[in-house]
Formats: sequence, structure tokens, C-alpha cells
Amino acid sequence: MTGFWGQARSLRKLTFWFAAIAAACLAFADIDITTRSPGHELWRMATGLVTPRIDDPQQWLDAVITTLTFSLQGVVLAAALGFVLAVFYRRAWVRILAAALRSVHEVFWALIFIQVFGISTLAGVLAILLPFSGTLAKVYGEQLEEIDPAPARAVQSGDRQSVSHFFYTRLPLALYAMRHYTAYRMECAIRSSVVLGFIGLPTLGFHLETALRTGDYGAASALLFTLLALVYSLRFWFRAGLLWLLVPAAFIVRPISANWSAANLAQFLRDCIPAPLRHDWPLEKTGRWLAWLGEQVASGAWNTALLAQIALVLTGLFALLASTLNSSHFVSGMARRTGDGFLLVLRSLPEYLLNFVGLIILGPSMLPAIIALTLHNGAIIGHLLGRHSDEIEPPAIPTGPLGRFAYHYVPTLYQRFLAYCFYRWEIIIRETAMLGILGIPTLGFYIDSAFQFLRFDVALILIGVSAGMTMGADFISQRLRRNLRMEAF
Repeated sequence: MTGFWGQARSLRKLTFWFAAIAAACLAFADIDITTRSPGHELWRMATGLVTPRIDDPQQWLDAVITTLTFSLQGVVLAAALGFVLAVFYRRAWVRILAAALRSVHEVFWALIFIQVFGISTLAGVLAILLPFSGTLAKVYGEQLEEIDPAPARAVQSGDRQSVSHFFYTRLPLALYAMRHYTAYRMECAIRSSVVLGFIGLPTLGFHLETALRTGDYGAASALLFTLLALVYSLRFWFRAGLLWLLVPAAFIVRPISANWSAANLAQFLRDCIPAPLRHDWPLEKTGRWLAWLGEQVASGAWNTALLAQIALVLTGLFALLASTLNSSHFVSGMARRTGDGFLLVLRSLPEYLLNFVGLIILGPSMLPAIIALTLHNGAIIGHLLGRHSDEIEPPAIPTGPLGRFAYHYVPTLYQRFLAYCFYRWEIIIRETAMLGILGIPTLGFYIDSAFQFLRFDVALILIGVSAGMTMGADFISQRLRRNLRMEAF
């Protein structure tokens, strides 16, 4: 009992400090509303939602096919690579490699590969393949480590490290969880494919950005509903029995191709060498370059950490409240299905898209990014938390919804809730850095600027800083979850 209360105090103390830091960050955050009439623009968007329109069915179909093929090709290849890495996940170099791959956002990978392979299928597939393989390697590896070791020990085998021993004793026990998580990564891949359209690849996002920028909200709503339909329909077609047909079809309909040359690749690699080394600058000019680079790193990292900390705490608050929409302790029947559908819609909309819409309504500031990160990540955690709440017993003393929420629901699920939040922490930092492409002064803002001016050396250094922050959050999160015995899955 003493251990339980000691752990509860540790959780409360941890929560207090994270909330206090977020409150302090608010004093430095730019959360102004700069548009003259946000209500008018919001009304125009609402009108567009109820009047969806597809002007060019062929163009729409091509975008849908490209979005699905990018997603399917990327996930299938990532699952294969992630599985290979997961088999050796106990080795330190494999863990470091997987962490490095997933710490770089798909958009940053795409910006790199577009310089080499142009606007091509290969650039889009690689942008999904690499970070997703790192994520799948981590999850697959943890799932293989957490299975019951008794069956493997019971089998009399001369070599317990053999391939046959692995496939017959360990893999079958983890296979269901691995398949379930792979289906979730397919949902993430569809969202990522849409986001890649905002930087030029011909997915739904390419046409969605055009419609939003020109105020054609009827066309935008049709594309938005298409995205939601693709995500919702996954449960019906992303099945093992159909993948034997869908995967070959994806590679036939959109074969992986690229527009590149050895000369372009050599020039890109040369431009990735830091400018002082490439041009043999004198010490004085090198010093000015380093000072200029240091200002970008400091400003980008500060704003990334600032925005991510605020978003993390608000995500937690929203997740706790939103989880009641999907919990049998508060709703049932049609009300629960409606609440679950609401959370599905929010989690299906990429943070990039939500932030883009928020910028149109509210103007350029950190506020749209905070709202976007809170809604998307909070909906994911709220959905998981609500489903997990079905496993807890109702309170011994019947009480009203508010009392049940405050004195039974939250205390019982709080450890699981914090585990989910810390599990999403690295993702929030990764997304926060990327959202700078939309003009917020996080690391993505300076990375995008460096690519525009062909300063690939600067871009790679800043991407490395972003990856380092993400890996740092992942390391701290793992230590906190381990020390406080938090389990998210």
C-alpha cells in the first residue's frame, strides 16, 4: 500500500511540473488571432462542408489512386524492413537505427528525396518507408519481447536462436498484435500521403491545398470526405486475404520510378557538406556562418520545445474529457457510436491539414498549431483511453457523472493515461518541428527555407537537430514510463 501511494504522489508531482512548465511557456507563445473576421471564414467553410463538389472526376480518381498506392507500397515495404529490424531489436545499434529513422518526419524525408529523385513515386514511397520502418521495428520488437516465453522454453531445440525456433514459438504469439498495429500504420500512411501532397506530390493533399488556398471550400470538402472515407473503409479492405491482390496491383498501377541522374546525386551530396568545408572559407567568414546557423538552431529549437510542451499538456486535458465520449461508463448505444465517430474524424485529419485550416481562419501564429496538435493527438489518446475504460469496474458507490469522472474514472486510468501521453510526446515534438513549414518559427520553418535557397548543408543540420530533440523526448519518455511502471499497451 505504501508503494501504491508513493507512486500516486510521483504521478501527481510529475503532472504538476509538466503543467507548470506548459503554463510558463504560454507567456512566451504567440497565440494572437490576426484575421479580421474568423467567423466569416469559418461560416464559408461550414457552407462548403454541406455542398461538396468534384469538378474533375478523373483528376479526383488519379489522386485517390496515388494516395492509396503511396500508402500501401510504403507500409508493405516498411513492414518488411521493420520486421527484419525487430528480430534483432535487442541489439543497441538496431535500436539506435530505428530511432534515427522514425525521428525524421515524412515531410523532411520527402524534401530530401525530391532534391535527388524529383517529384516521383520513389520520393513519396521512400518518405513513408523510412520513418515507418523505424516505428514498426520499435513496436514489433517490443511486442516480440513482451510475449510469454514459456512456449519457447518448452520446445526442445538445440538452438533457440534458430529461424525455425523463432517462427514456431515466438512469432505466432505476437502475430495478431503485429497485424493489428500494421493496420493502424496504414491509416497513418494515408494521412502522411495526403500531407506529402502539400509539398508537391500528386496525392489528395495537392488538390486539397489548392482548393483551400483559393477558398473553394466545396471542392475541399469533397476531398476531405474522400480522406475520411479511405480511413474509415480500411477495416473492410485492408485484410490479409485481400492484400495478395492489392499489393501487386499497387505496384502495377503506380510502379516505383524516379527522375534522377548520377550527376544530380553527386551535386546534392557535395552540397550537403557544410559550406565552410566545401568552400574552404577563412576563419572569420566561418565564424559568421556558424553564428548565423546557431541563431536558427536556437530559435527553431526553442519554439519547437515551447509549442510542443503546451500542446502535450492540452492534449492530455482534451484526451481525458474526450475519452468520456467513447466510454461505457458515461455513454452507450448510439451516443457512444457518435462519440467514437467524432474522435475517428479528428484523429483521421492530419495535424498539417488542421493547422493549414486554422491559419486561414485565425491567421499566422502558434495558436492554429496548438489547436491542431491538441485535437489530433487528444482524439487518438481519448479513443484508446475510452476503449480501455471498459476493462474497469463501475464505482462501488453510485454517483453522478462529474463525481464518477473525478473520483473513479480519472484515478483508475491515470497511470495508463500518462503512459499514452508520454508515448505521444516524441510524435508531438516531431510534428511540431514539421509544422514550421507553414510559417510557424519552429525548426521546420528554417528547414524549409534552407531547401528553398538550396542550402542543403544547413537543412540537414537542422533536420539532425529536430531528430535529436525527438530522440531525446523518446529517451526521457521511456525512462519515465519504466521508472513509474507505466504501460501504454
